[in-house]
Amino acid sequence: MLETVIKRDRDMGTPARVSEKTVTLTIDGQEITVPEGTSLMRAAADAGINIPKLCATDSLEPFGSCRLCLVQIEGRRGYPASCTTPAENGMVVYTETPKLHDLRRGVMELYISDHPLDCLTCPANGDCELQDMAGVVGLRNVRYGYDGANHLKAEKDESNPYFTYDASKCIVCNRCVRACEETQGTFALTISGKGFESRVSPGQDQPFLDSECVSCGACVQACPTATLQEKTVIMMGQAEHSVVTTCAYCGVGCGFKAEMKGQEVVRMVPWKDGQANRGHSCVKGRFAWGYATHKERVLKPMIRKHITDSWKEVSWDEAINYAASEFRRIQGQYGRDAVGGITSSRCTNEETWLVQKLVRAAFGTNNVDTCARVCHSPTGYGLKQTLGESAGTQTFDSVMHTDVVIVMGANPSSGHPVFASRLKRRLREGARLIVIDPRRIELVSSPHIKADFHLQVRPGTNTALLSSLAHVIATEGLIAEDFVAERCEEKAFREWRDFVSLPENSPEAMEEITGVPAQAVRGAARLFATGGNGSIYYGLGVTEHSQGSTTVMAIANLAMATGNIGREGVGVNPLRGQNNVQGSCDMGSFPHELPGYRHISDNAVRAQFEKDWGVTLQPEPGLRIPNMFEAALGGSFKGLYCQGEDIVQSDPNTQHVAASLAAMECIVVQDLFLNETAKYAHVFLPGSSFLEKDGTFTNAERRISRVRKVMEPKNGKSDWEVTVALSNALGYPMNYRHPREIMEEIARLTPTFGGVTYEKLDKLGSLQWPCNDDAPEGTPIMHIDQFVRGKGRFMITKYVPTDERSTRRFPLLLTTGRILSQYNVGAQTRRTPNVMWHGEDVLELHPQDAEDRGVAEGDWVGIQSRSGETVLRATLTDRVQPGVVYTTFHFPESGANVVTTDSSDWATNCPEYKVTAVQVTRVSQPSEWQRQWSRFADIQQKLLRERSRETEAALTGK
Repeated sequence: MLETVIKRDRDMGTPARVSEKTVTLTIDGQEITVPEGTSLMRAAADAGINIPKLCATDSLEPFGSCRLCLVQIEGRRGYPASCTTPAENGMVVYTETPKLHDLRRGVMELYISDHPLDCLTCPANGDCELQDMAGVVGLRNVRYGYDGANHLKAEKDESNPYFTYDASKCIVCNRCVRACEETQGTFALTISGKGFESRVSPGQDQPFLDSECVSCGACVQACPTATLQEKTVIMMGQAEHSVVTTCAYCGVGCGFKAEMKGQEVVRMVPWKDGQANRGHSCVKGRFAWGYATHKERVLKPMIRKHITDSWKEVSWDEAINYAASEFRRIQGQYGRDAVGGITSSRCTNEETWLVQKLVRAAFGTNNVDTCARVCHSPTGYGLKQTLGESAGTQTFDSVMHTDVVIVMGANPSSGHPVFASRLKRRLREGARLIVIDPRRIELVSSPHIKADFHLQVRPGTNTALLSSLAHVIATEGLIAEDFVAERCEEKAFREWRDFVSLPENSPEAMEEITGVPAQAVRGAARLFATGGNGSIYYGLGVTEHSQGSTTVMAIANLAMATGNIGREGVGVNPLRGQNNVQGSCDMGSFPHELPGYRHISDNAVRAQFEKDWGVTLQPEPGLRIPNMFEAALGGSFKGLYCQGEDIVQSDPNTQHVAASLAAMECIVVQDLFLNETAKYAHVFLPGSSFLEKDGTFTNAERRISRVRKVMEPKNGKSDWEVTVALSNALGYPMNYRHPREIMEEIARLTPTFGGVTYEKLDKLGSLQWPCNDDAPEGTPIMHIDQFVRGKGRFMITKYVPTDERSTRRFPLLLTTGRILSQYNVGAQTRRTPNVMWHGEDVLELHPQDAEDRGVAEGDWVGIQSRSGETVLRATLTDRVQPGVVYTTFHFPESGANVVTTDSSDWATNCPEYKVTAVQVTRVSQPSEWQRQWSRFADIQQKLLRERSRETEAALTGK
């Protein structure tokens, strides 16, 4: 386990430079050779010489303001700053002389003369660069008193829930300002005032909470003093050890150092060597981890016969045995296929592997599905058909080599903020941007970024738009003919080219369908085809449609036609929503596929698993989640094991889902909280948070990263141990002693994971599959010389209108998405101070549509579809176009999925969350569903409280 005594990661002072040319110089008598462009400070650090510094750090470009890093260069006048002075051939540099010592001590004396001398009680004591540098330069007394003007009584800004800004300790080094600009790209901080009055300011001297600050933590991380300090550190003091682990929020998969005091987390610090995040973070991963110890977390197993009964707290053995006996009873009464399981994209690869194995081997059925299917299954299908592998093609680092970026159906600033920061950095360097989205997302126009084209497509018409882009490329001679001839199937390409060249696929013909001006489409197509390295990043706004799979294939077609596959800076890159969406798919969570995306009907593959697992597997695919619901209402599906997933809140057509669960006889939920699904459960098995797990996650770039336990499970068991116990109780033995043994089995049976071991992950930090004998250290970029399937296959992608279209009764189109501060169904983030930024779901409505309906800002509005009705507060914005409304789904009382329908992708049943025909009217009271939800939620909370009181009475003997 990567566990350390707390020490600051070594800071090389300035960023590394990459150059084929090198320079050789002498520093303090040592001859050193470094890449051209390397600063003297970094060159010295490479040689093990540490030059004092305050404003310099290797995550930011050099600034040269603190004047501590002065050096002497033979033959030159003055004492230049080593951070801003590049190394040159033949230089002779001295970093320590009596004169330099006096200069540095004088500079430090000035800093300290306007700084509180409260080191013993300062929260940064022991982790303060100012304190360290005072010692390095040998400062022993300060000649300047505190009688003159100073900043010692400056007021603290406590508005941010996670960190404090104490201006009295600010040394105006600019590191926080530069981190906000260079690392995060928000430009929320500035230096206000001049000279002595200079101080860091959020916005126009606003409190942090009211400013444009997104609380990513980059400024806190950069601060060399206690000016910006985590409140947990102020309360708890400095940590004494740390463990490297992986964030459990989005699909970026950031590496973090959990800094600990015993079993308590003091803070989460982005890991400098994290290969997905490169030392950056967002508000969720950096700060919103308090849900793991929230008071509402359920820590004891519970059972009940009916959902109208009070919960009974029981031992682990009693809960497991009861669940197993109920599953056996149901199968004996209704048949083998009357039960199934749902895996989670929030759990580890190892946990997900065990759940699908339990369903196939212990239940004896293929009735296993995953929440990943309701978001990204079209990615798996579409990329498999065209490129041959069900995953993205690049690393996140690859974006730094792109020249033209298409962002389609994704809002990285909200959903994948750490990747968004890297993308914005590349855009500031000159890359061009095309945004395809019904909303005007932040990337369309933000500080120092402006999209060249925003193709504001009408919801449900993605395929039509991509066909019109392809039409321009095909008919204007912009196809990468050499690439296509060498790498793609000739017959399929000719058929595709003929298809997209048809007049009905022209931008002019499609304009009425997509709502996007033809000239904008033509301009975007030409830019992407001729602008250099072209990359495509897409999200759920592509996949969650009735033609989601078709659109993914159209994206792959576009990348192949322009030759943008198989090298740095290009590729097809799905932005996965949850932390282990990729992994849950890889692990065989689908009813028709075994791990590694191999069909259950393949006799040779199935025989391999049968031999290893010692069972006979069913050759026929099982039920998908929607099929389970229909079978439950039909009376043939009666039992469900649901690990780490809240299908009542996250799946479409909420009332249909709830009715299906109510028809079942045994629902076993394994989770942290009594979520919406658990309110229909008969057995509740307490889950463990990511802080209590050992295992791996696989992020959106196929990167497998270690998750390491930083505290013992508060419920007494890790999730994998619970699944093992249930399997054993069902009569199928599982005998794992540690998740590493599960990974050994994964590697043994899954070709793309064949070379993955915990030892290799510990050594290399992470691995990108395929990792096998051909690629023992993983595969950062896919399809370099040839596609996984051999020749790339172009697919015909004819636009077929969705059934969900605006009508006289439902004239508006509702689309859904996420917001930065909240995550998925909100079970985690709603139990943190993140609710200060987003405390309710609201409906975004164009002012024109609002005026037509007499709706003003903040009014309550009813949203009605053919599935149901809910009520939300309206906010008026031109981020959405007329005829389109938008909301998020983070709060259960909002009922966003009460409105969404059972319409789904033709190939994968991925729900069409992004297109729902609705009507919006001004109302004054909650919907009938919300009233029913409130009553049901109150009853379930009462039943949970009764369990608590009964347990307390039993413990006290009263």
